Amino acid sequence: MPPHSMDDRRRWLALMVLCLGVLMIVLDTTIVNVALPSIRQDLGFSETSLVWVVNAYMLSFGGFLLLGGRLGDLYGHRRLFLLGITLFTLASLACGLSNSQALLVAARAVQGLGGAVVSAVALSLIMNLFTEPGERAKAMGVYGFVCAGGGSIGVLLGGLLTGALSWHWIFLVNLPIGVAVYGLCVALLPNARGHAAGERLDVGGAVTVTAALMLAVYAIVNGNEAGWTSTQTLSLLGVSIVLMAIFLVIESRVQHPLMPLRLFRLRNVSTANVIGVLWAAAMFAWFFISALYLQLVLGSTPMQVGLAFLPANLIMAAFSLGLSAKLVMRFGNRGPLAFGLLLAAAGLALFARAPVGGSFLVDVLPGMTLLGIGAGMALNPLLLVAMSDVSPSESGLASGVVNTAFMMGGALGLAVLASVAAARTGNLLAAGAATPAALTAGYQSAFLVGAIFAVVAAVLGAVLLRGSAQLSRSMTRA
Repeated sequence: MPPHSMDDRRRWLALMVLCLGVLMIVLDTTIVNVALPSIRQDLGFSETSLVWVVNAYMLSFGGFLLLGGRLGDLYGHRRLFLLGITLFTLASLACGLSNSQALLVAARAVQGLGGAVVSAVALSLIMNLFTEPGERAKAMGVYGFVCAGGGSIGVLLGGLLTGALSWHWIFLVNLPIGVAVYGLCVALLPNARGHAAGERLDVGGAVTVTAALMLAVYAIVNGNEAGWTSTQTLSLLGVSIVLMAIFLVIESRVQHPLMPLRLFRLRNVSTANVIGVLWAAAMFAWFFISALYLQLVLGSTPMQVGLAFLPANLIMAAFSLGLSAKLVMRFGNRGPLAFGLLLAAAGLALFARAPVGGSFLVDVLPGMTLLGIGAGMALNPLLLVAMSDVSPSESGLASGVVNTAFMMGGALGLAVLASVAAARTGNLLAAGAATPAALTAGYQSAFLVGAIFAVVAAVLGAVLLRGSAQLSRSMTRA
């Protein structure tokens, strides 16, 4: 067998292992949602404290993405990936064995930290393994599929494990996966030094940005409960903005900044991150609010909710695993990105008219189908654009930045849309409407706002991104 084909096979195997590690982290964001009622009953959580099973994870995940990416650039992406997998797997064991509220919440926070490190360096490892544009587009498609499909597998698996065994198993299932990913990564991934080795870690920047992001996520996820204009929410957001300003001042002055501000002078990088925020806000709306509509209005079981997402995920899989790369090769990044986002917006708009007595075939499937096609088309070009103008020594950082944009967009979007839905539902209930009708009207308003986010993202992609034609030509030559 010629050595090149062996090398080739090894790289694709390495990609599969990286994606398995990422899948474990993506699964964990949704698998828990299905098990929350059982966890609440078993460990005696109140309605308000139960939120922390999700929020502890979100907080440390959102807070440490940037730092994780930079540490990968400094100390080697493989080393950090293995460290992240180890942390995540050990924290999963602690979650699975938890018999108290405090232990579960603390272990979830450590899980978030491990997850942030894995997510931040996985993209860089993939970009470094696949340098030829055509191959890179395919590899990013596989990665995009895992990120998109993992969520619904989580819902299905969560329903299955919680129903058949107990909620502990949603965490314990990570142990064999974590051990396998660790062993295969050691065997398959090249042990390269960090691209930015020898530079110093910007500690001041790391502390300020991590604190700023964590405070912002905390304020957002607690905003509904504490009130958006409450002293707590406004002061937390205020402190977060001040810390972010201090961070920017530090970055403009230190020799080896955590986040070189010149990155944002690259138009594609800054545009892709703004699109990432809006896109994640729209996608989180679809994922969470359609799940609520299916359960609370149409009376679906957790298992049926998981199955309802299956068509969209199968379509995303088809796009991510080939169609999307072909579209990028043929049309560049800009066209498929903008068109995909418009289709996703149309899917959300269809959900915005789903009625109280809706049926799956008429009111859910058409929107799901459009969202599947749109997400499948848009995700790969968005990731490629976000990483396209960046030198290899800053790939971990650019990956951390785009992941942070998705994370913050998701958290912000979910908070805003949940507030929109809650306000509309509350007003209708106060006016004497029946609960299903009030809930449905709230969800419809949220879907409509989500659709607007997706349209704005599509317009930004069409107007501001550049270089699609040149990229497409260079890919065709490659």
